[in-house]
Amino acid sequence: MDMCAAEATASLLHVEENFSACLARIDALIFKPLLQAEPSDQKGKENFKLFLLLNDRFQALWNLTEENYRIVKQKCSTSESFCIQDIYIVWKGDLFLSLYIQYFVTFANYVVVHGFEHATKSKSEAWKHHKTVLKQFLTDFTSETSMSLALYTVLHKPIRDHIEQYILLLTKLNEVLKEGSEKDVITSAVKEYVKLESFISQVLDEACFTKTLWKSLGYKFTDMLCVPERRLLEDSRNLPISASTNRSDRILLFDDVLVLIQGNSFQSFDLKLVWVDENCREKSAPGLYGLRVITPEETFFLSAKDPQMKAVWQWKLNQAIRQALNGKRDFPLWGKTGEGTEPPSCRFFTYVFRLESKFKSASYEGEWHWGKPHGKGTVKWRDGRNHVGDFKEGLEHGFGICLVPRRSEDRYDCYKCHWYEGKMRGYGICEYGNDMVYKGYFKDNVRQGFGILENHSAEHPFKYTGQWENDKKNGYGVWEDKDRGERYIGTWLDDHKHGQGIVVTQSGVCYQRTFHADKMVGSGILLLEDDSVYEGNFTEDLTFVGKGKLSFANGFILEGTFTNKSGQGLQTQGILNTSNEQPDERITKTQLGLKEFPVEKRWKGIYDQFLEFVHSGCKEETEESFTGFHIQTSKELRKSQEYLFCHRGTEDVSWKIEDILEELVHHQELESLQRYLEKALKSSLHPLGKLLKALTIAFQATYSGIGANRHLLTMAQEEVKYYAKKIWEFYQGLLHLALEQKGQMPAKCVDGETSDQKACSVVLPLILPCFYPELFMLYMLYHEREDDLYCQGIVDLSLFPDIKLLEFLDVQKHLWPLKDLTLTTNQVRASTSVMSLGWCGATCWPTTELHLSEPRGPALCTQKS
Repeated sequence: MDMCAAEATASLLHVEENFSACLARIDALIFKPLLQAEPSDQKGKENFKLFLLLNDRFQALWNLTEENYRIVKQKCSTSESFCIQDIYIVWKGDLFLSLYIQYFVTFANYVVVHGFEHATKSKSEAWKHHKTVLKQFLTDFTSETSMSLALYTVLHKPIRDHIEQYILLLTKLNEVLKEGSEKDVITSAVKEYVKLESFISQVLDEACFTKTLWKSLGYKFTDMLCVPERRLLEDSRNLPISASTNRSDRILLFDDVLVLIQGNSFQSFDLKLVWVDENCREKSAPGLYGLRVITPEETFFLSAKDPQMKAVWQWKLNQAIRQALNGKRDFPLWGKTGEGTEPPSCRFFTYVFRLESKFKSASYEGEWHWGKPHGKGTVKWRDGRNHVGDFKEGLEHGFGICLVPRRSEDRYDCYKCHWYEGKMRGYGICEYGNDMVYKGYFKDNVRQGFGILENHSAEHPFKYTGQWENDKKNGYGVWEDKDRGERYIGTWLDDHKHGQGIVVTQSGVCYQRTFHADKMVGSGILLLEDDSVYEGNFTEDLTFVGKGKLSFANGFILEGTFTNKSGQGLQTQGILNTSNEQPDERITKTQLGLKEFPVEKRWKGIYDQFLEFVHSGCKEETEESFTGFHIQTSKELRKSQEYLFCHRGTEDVSWKIEDILEELVHHQELESLQRYLEKALKSSLHPLGKLLKALTIAFQATYSGIGANRHLLTMAQEEVKYYAKKIWEFYQGLLHLALEQKGQMPAKCVDGETSDQKACSVVLPLILPCFYPELFMLYMLYHEREDDLYCQGIVDLSLFPDIKLLEFLDVQKHLWPLKDLTLTTNQVRASTSVMSLGWCGATCWPTTELHLSEPRGPALCTQKS
């Protein structure tokens, strides 16, 4: 091995010595003279910059040759043994290949822009002085009489010849080596230098091919298309192919763009955003073979006369696209490396739309699939709009965040929503630039379904919770006016109170009226805080007008006509009935809203979304759209937000929809089902937990705070019972879907209970704790009068002397303590027990069974107290 390496090293020393001397002469006779005078014209300046770069590449190549020569010479002058590592072109093979590639790529760029033709016209004195000597030098390499062609030859032929010498030297060394790791190293090095030789040949061929094209085209096309790095790969005049609808006279395939020339104009398409489909169904003319070319805004067809031409064009197009996407050419340019490798259909790129569409003049940066935005991406319009999110087949589809500038203010409306085929659809949040926030459902870019709109500004704070239709409040909803301190519970039409409605004020006054476009019409019922009830017409400031009936808390009834003249106060003409000594509880404890707002028509927008989620097959990608946002998805985009149907946080249990459906099947027994439902309803990730959270928010919007009024107790009780029914219905839908996916049938109810009974017995006890605060407050207000009477009775009894108190409590006289006698301990205990029994008998709290239909207590299940 040492002998072989020594001979190879000696040969290499001789090769490098001659090549270094040749490079020195080229530098002295060509590069140095041409670098002494910079052209004054624009084109000349551009070419001069390119020549400077070519000189830098040349100097790097020369320096590497000199370094290799010094190392080899030093090794030969010593008596040390030789090995493969001593052969620098093998040991540093990657560096050699890199510098040679850089030189020839830059050299080819200079060729393309007619650099040598411009260089020979240099007016430099040094150039003129060396011209004679240079011509003599050039005759050693070429017989060309043209100076530009001679320069072209001398700047590449000696270097290519030198690479051939490398290959010859390494091949000889490889032949004498025995099988082993060293032979493998030399074999690999030979292959790389052969590839380099092929690469140089192809690079120069492409450069000459491209240079010829620029000569044949007019200045208009050349000025706009000619770039030093651009290479012509194929021309329809060399390999005939035509575009559909006669849209081009000539088709040019470059390494970065596809150009269609029609008359004096042209279209260019960036290859990074070009897709080629060979399986097109274009009805070509008889005998033609087509390729469909897809770009972001246009699709056209290329037709060839025979399948071979089609195949060549298809192959070249695909290889050019793939190399453009990789950002570098193959090594070699055309060969086994590129064969059979299709460019990816999914890509990431930035593009500015030009043609008329919803994205006109907008910039899209993101993922593409077959010519359309598809996947994650960002769109930016010139007017300041931005959309970041998911795309599908060219349209917004999935979750996205959209910023829309407000024209009159330096603010934005921020939509965090789900999109469907380019339009907002499903659950979302909009933070408007005017301090209002909407959390709810959208459809076709407008608010549709259940939603909450809240104004956080100090000027007119309000909150609406209810149904929307076509971006307006429509249907059942609750409006809280924080300035006026009142809450409206009722129906809406086109953003106006319309139909039956209940108004509850902060002072405790409550009334029910019919509304028409925000105006009260007809008669109504006004429930005052002193338990008086007025039935008739009244104004917005609650003044009685016209015919009406006023029932007082003491049982008196005043019926007649009421007037309110300025400065004279309220006047009436009518009859005062004082025959009733006791107030009628049916009046003082009137329950509102039961007939006017059937419980099944309240919050329909919430139920519909969750049931539609079940009917759609519970697809995981649509879960957020139907049921609200998850906690653990899209964290970075939404981590600072609060969401309607869930709290921010983490949970140990994974509630993926496929896991949910799988687990439901295993929890059909009553005890197991109760444990599962309890866990699911407490979760902010489980669909059942999300539904309960949404209903809790709606319930609180109606009955908490200002809405805590005793006349709404029964309405609230019925609503909670209906919640249990709908949650059970939703659970049944999930279970049926899970069983259906497993090919099973749902089990029949063996105990004969109906769905309503199941909901009441299984679900109701689990959800009641969520509504205890509001229900308990309503219950306390409902029994406030009885509690006040009871407390007053205790106070009155405490004022009685002992004997009077014993008489009032009807205690038997033989149990009374004797005058002037000290009571024994047993007598004291007996007296205390009897008095306690008497007080307990005076209380109004129920001692019999309490049913939900009776507005008696906060608990909605049958219970004993």
